[in-house]
Amino acid sequence: MGGQALLLFPPNLRPLTLILLLICVQYLCEVGGVTVGSTPLSHQLDSATMEAKDNTFMPKISPNSAPEPLIPFLAPSPLAPFFNNSPPKLSGQCTLNFSAVDPLISTTAVDCWASFAPFLANVICCPQLQATLVILIGQSSKESGMLALDSTHGNHCLSDVQQILGSQGASYELQDVCSIQPENLTEGSCPVNDINGLESVVDSSQLLAACKKVDPVNECCSQICQKAILDAATKMASRYGGMASMDITDVLPEHAARVDDCRSIVLRWLSSRLDPLSATEVLRRLSNCNVNKVCPLTFEDTKSVADHCGDIIKNHTACCKSMSNYVSHLQKQSFITNLQALDCASLLGSELEKMNITTNIYSFCHITLKDFSLQVGSQESGCLLPSLPSDATFDPYTGISFTCDLNDNIAAPWPSASQMSSSSCNKTVNMPALPAATSSQTGGYRSDLKLQLHIALVLAFVIVM
Repeated sequence: MGGQALLLFPPNLRPLTLILLLICVQYLCEVGGVTVGSTPLSHQLDSATMEAKDNTFMPKISPNSAPEPLIPFLAPSPLAPFFNNSPPKLSGQCTLNFSAVDPLISTTAVDCWASFAPFLANVICCPQLQATLVILIGQSSKESGMLALDSTHGNHCLSDVQQILGSQGASYELQDVCSIQPENLTEGSCPVNDINGLESVVDSSQLLAACKKVDPVNECCSQICQKAILDAATKMASRYGGMASMDITDVLPEHAARVDDCRSIVLRWLSSRLDPLSATEVLRRLSNCNVNKVCPLTFEDTKSVADHCGDIIKNHTACCKSMSNYVSHLQKQSFITNLQALDCASLLGSELEKMNITTNIYSFCHITLKDFSLQVGSQESGCLLPSLPSDATFDPYTGISFTCDLNDNIAAPWPSASQMSSSSCNKTVNMPALPAATSSQTGGYRSDLKLQLHIALVLAFVIVM
């Protein structure tokens, strides 16, 4: 997902981008000390936090402790004139019930807003789009009984979804941004594609009981719902001789694709048994487990860093400048979550160790977790998205906003500092607490609006280039 592929936008976005640039420049020139609403925003750190940054491998914060607040980043206001209100060009061949998912369509359009979609793709836009497609088919199955489309209707319906979202401000390139194809709306290689077929094979009451409510924190470790879904998908994949009946743990790699296709059918069935908003919550929490355990960034060759930082470091300045230049390429890719940043820090650290870098370069050069996400402004203005599912929001007065944790200044952990896994399911590792609401923040600097505008300004420059 990283690299230049994320920065490709339709040509018709160029005028919008230039307007965005002009607005940002005007605001940056005029805005002085400002507060947003009645709550002053701040990314100031106290001395205790700074001390922890220097001396702690992982922050020792219990899940019940009071965390630092989240700060929302806002695009320049107003954005309402940039809405594309032209009617969508529909195929007339898709029979799915779009009216059943109207609220989800609106949420997805904002989550995948044209200018931000590539930068929010991995964490917000694509998980929400995928959930919307699953729920659209699931809700429509209440009338048709079918949990999959054929390839022809899949092509028409996916095109219609794109047109509807685009007419509400979303990117028209979502199929590329999220790697979604019409085949993703079919049954694939799963031998079961309807409600009756699924319920004849699977204990549907047990499946629904396991997945009706998904714990946003513990599901990724306990996998109560995920195990129930995998059990159901495996049984479905073995129907009609598709696979020999076997225990879940015995599923061979060559059958993984079929089981995965059946898993999609199970998710659509679940979505038909829940209201759309509850289904969205379940699907986003399930997908979040996969989002947080993989670093989405693309790493370039680390030779330049090894040349200046390998073996015994002779020139501190040259080493850290080389490291800073390397990290700067990561900061142009996408926004990532706190937990993804941990994975990315671990991966890069391992690559650097393979290049005979034995010194903890993160500590040596003051690299924090925020340095792995999209950066704007000063060193303290990096953005890490929450590790729990979140959405962008649109307001006609404040524009598009999404939540970032400006206070998560945690030192990036060097892999050799500890041999234990950095997994959030490892109970011996203390993970960062979930950030609190913005309203709990008081006092601090009054230059945050200028910082927020820097985000839109930098994104606009990146898009133009």
